Amino acid sequence: MLDPAEVAARTAWGEARGEGLSGMQAVLNAIGNRAAYPGWWGHGIAGVCLAPGQFSCWNVDDPNREKLISVDVADKVFLAALNLARRLCAAELPDLTTGADSYYAAGSRRPLWARDAFFKISIGRHRFYRVGLMGDGR
Repeated sequence: MLDPAEVAARTAWGEARGEGLSGMQAVLNAIGNRAAYPGWWGHGIAGVCLAPGQFSCWNVDDPNREKLISVDVADKVFLAALNLARRLCAAELPDLTTGADSYYAAGSRRPLWARDAFFKISIGRHRFYRVGLMGDGR
């Protein structure tokens, strides 16, 4: 069985290790917001992280993949991501994204799903959006 905190930490590290603690926390928040409302993007924290096509760092052809598989706690940034991910799994991680479940790198081409109506916040070099429905219909 996969440890959800470790999978989430590897995802946050692979996606945002250059974005500091707040950038990695924001990625973890998006993971947590997806896991809270399971659907096409996966079920549970590990399932959300590993769902095909959802987090590019896990793509077989992504150069980050081998790095995130082999990183360990000797890497201080990964250790920080792991500590944040443990807080996510314990439902103790504040949501910096105000409910975002999706994001993209600000310097890349804007995805079709990233409509202004869904924009939540920019954190570091990522723009965060709420694409899925929350339990209250927002």
